[in-house]
Amino acid sequence: MHVKNRKMKKSIVILTCFVLLLTSCAGEFSRVYKSSDYSFKYEYAKQLFATRKFSQAIVLLEEVVQLKKGSDQGEECLFMLGKAQYNNGDYESAAATFRKYHQSYPHGLFAEEASFYVGQSLYESTPEPRLDQTPTVGAINAYQQFLDFYPDSKRRQEAQTRLFELQDKLVQKEYLSAELYYNLGGYFGNCSNGGSNYEACIITAQNALKNYPYSRQRESFAVLIMKSKFELAENSAEEKRLERYRDAEDECYGFLNEYPESKEARTAENYIKKCKKITKE
Repeated sequence: MHVKNRKMKKSIVILTCFVLLLTSCAGEFSRVYKSSDYSFKYEYAKQLFATRKFSQAIVLLEEVVQLKKGSDQGEECLFMLGKAQYNNGDYESAAATFRKYHQSYPHGLFAEEASFYVGQSLYESTPEPRLDQTPTVGAINAYQQFLDFYPDSKRRQEAQTRLFELQDKLVQKEYLSAELYYNLGGYFGNCSNGGSNYEACIITAQNALKNYPYSRQRESFAVLIMKSKFELAENSAEEKRLERYRDAEDECYGFLNEYPESKEARTAENYIKKCKKITKE
């Protein structure tokens, strides 16, 4: 019983000390925040940054950076604000701050790193492939700009790796769009009158192959094109039937030439047999 009481008392003491510490820290921050000594505010903000209290550091740095603009401290303050925002998970604000730094101090001490972190911040905020990829395009442009500005940077390989990852995300977005058109098939639109989902799938996949010729999903796009052309022929009106079967047959031969070991090779061969029944009539 005595042991249990001692443990309870110890826990209460620890909790009380923790609350007092938090209160003390909050009180100290409040006093610094209300202070008109901006040099002291800046030094305190650096201390907060060093101890990873980024939210509080941001509050002080956002105020100080306006007053230190144009000075050596202003340069350091602006970059530190960007890093604090980045470390705090506010990637949109971080990207804007790093971009502002690079524009304000293009030859500054942190210019190269700031340029890299514009792309890095946008990279961290890019959405999954199914969603709008405007942020992804922005991140790609930022990394490309970094590589143009600093071709010999030690971060070059890292930036290129990120760039390829982001391009893969755009490719995946295009593939999902093309795949959706194929899966919808004739659900919307009428194959016999044109304007079908199969045609939309073909156009989307062909554009993706043109824009990303070295994509790892090249074969997957080719499969969608081949299948869509065959389905389009199968569902065509009489006046377009022969032409579309010939086009599908040619597509199948082209697919087999490029991907002879594909798991879809048998599909291509079966399509060719069916197409020949029409094209040889």
